[in-house]
Amino acid sequence: MKKSSLKEGRWEAASYQEAVSYIEEIPKFTKKHPLNHTREFLKRLGNPAEDRKIIHVAGTNGKGSVCTYIKTILMAEGKKTGFFTSPHLVSVNERIQISGEPVDDGTFYRVFREVYDTAAEMEAEGLGHPSYFEFLFGMGMKVFEESDVEYIILETGLGGRLDATNAVPHPVLTVITSISLDHTEILGDTIEKIAAEKAGIIKKGVPVFFDGSSPEASEVIRRTALAQGSWCREISKNAYEIREVARKYIAFSRDNTYDKDVIYRIPICETCQAMNAEIALEAVEYLLDGQRDTLWDKQSGHREETNLPERQERWAKALAGVYWPGRMEEAAPHLFIDGAHNPGAIEVFVDSVRRLKSGKTGGDVLVFSAVSDKKYEKMIAYLCRHLEVRAIIVTKIEDDRGVPAEELLKLFRKYTKTETLCCPRLADALLEARRLQKDGGSAGDIYCLGSLYLAGMVKKLLSGGGLDVEF
Repeated sequence: MKKSSLKEGRWEAASYQEAVSYIEEIPKFTKKHPLNHTREFLKRLGNPAEDRKIIHVAGTNGKGSVCTYIKTILMAEGKKTGFFTSPHLVSVNERIQISGEPVDDGTFYRVFREVYDTAAEMEAEGLGHPSYFEFLFGMGMKVFEESDVEYIILETGLGGRLDATNAVPHPVLTVITSISLDHTEILGDTIEKIAAEKAGIIKKGVPVFFDGSSPEASEVIRRTALAQGSWCREISKNAYEIREVARKYIAFSRDNTYDKDVIYRIPICETCQAMNAEIALEAVEYLLDGQRDTLWDKQSGHREETNLPERQERWAKALAGVYWPGRMEEAAPHLFIDGAHNPGAIEVFVDSVRRLKSGKTGGDVLVFSAVSDKKYEKMIAYLCRHLEVRAIIVTKIEDDRGVPAEELLKLFRKYTKTETLCCPRLADALLEARRLQKDGGSAGDIYCLGSLYLAGMVKKLLSGGGLDVEF
């Protein structure tokens, strides 16, 4: 696909697939731009959907889950909702969703053509072609405006302060999820530095809800909120209690007068999902109940909501039906896909598996891959030190940044004596994992982790019938 240039005549995509191919080529001929560039891009698109109720979400881990829960709860209240997310696992359409459904191919193609024209004009004027993420963000906002959504949930891509989504001037709420070390070469090499980048989404006077698990990150977020005159709600692990971790779900209750006897079940067996769901529940309560002085108060017991039991039932039912692919997803019997791709997420993965198996993980098989800009040696070291498994298989993802399987093999053998095999082709890796898992007995499971790219590749193989083994 040739890059766009008005000097050579206006190129026009003839189909949805040509549009997708063009977008995939964008990283080859442009780069990330400052926020002023994104603001100019949105301005030329007519500042689409700027007047909607926007919830802006940043964080290292859990932001996609929190966004999904917020979307799900709002939909349970009959709210038409747009959701801009990344990355996608199978189809780029997944990044732009209306009321839980990815945008259809026809709409995607039509909006692409309009956004392409604007991008080509900017390039011709010497302003630079929008980046891959900018382009899709512009498309998302156009789709949301056309669909007349009431709420828009924007998930940041990388960081927060300089992320393209931060060009939106007036969100109604900001949310910051769990923060840990990731993208350190860009965001900084300490929790405090990374937290400062994430906290860059906090706008003057706009309330912020955040995961208070990290003292270092919490201090930075509180300080930023104070400087911006923004009320903030820090959510700690005392806000909920995990009741059960099962193969198909995690169950928790909330620690407040109104919800203490209500059990919420999230169909993802990750321990972090209790915190993520609690953040979403509190955020939506704020959105729907108005300013904080009308919310329930533990001391006074005051609450404006008159049909609370009915609402609790709606929300619990909605959360129990959530589908968030690639997050401890049992994609086939005894085959789990988890997108854990940084040290913090790996720690959550290990904790979840150990709880699920009551510590008995010796029959399990890991299939692992990673991209080069992640702390993959630290991820590998943690896995080896904290999780006993039957075997480990390393493979390579289909991306230029994919770490060679041979390099991953050396690292695993540096940290563990567990049987570790190298299968550069994913199909071969899954075939070998299935053989080893069967040899290990009926209690063993296969866990594919290390990268969301790997999660997407596994899903494609399972759905496309490209495997010589049955799961």
